[in-house]
Amino acid sequence: MEIIDNALEFEQRKQTFKTTSERIEASREAKDLILNLNTIYKEKKDPEIMELMKRLTLIKQKIEKRLKGRP
Repeated sequence: MEIIDNALEFEQRKQTFKTTSERIEASREAKDLILNLNTIYKEKKDPEIMELMKRLTLIKQKIEKRLKGRP
């Protein structure tokens, strides 16, 4: 399961993005991982995959909040 390994590696990676382009790349990577995990989840219905998708979604939301800036 290469996708799951990539998702776990992304989750463990240090989440400090200095530039806007790094944040955009990280957000897109997280979205891609979530969508790929979703296709696997539809077939297997494994609750661990769902938990991984939830954790990645939280990371993605934090990145996007930082991209949009503070009001």
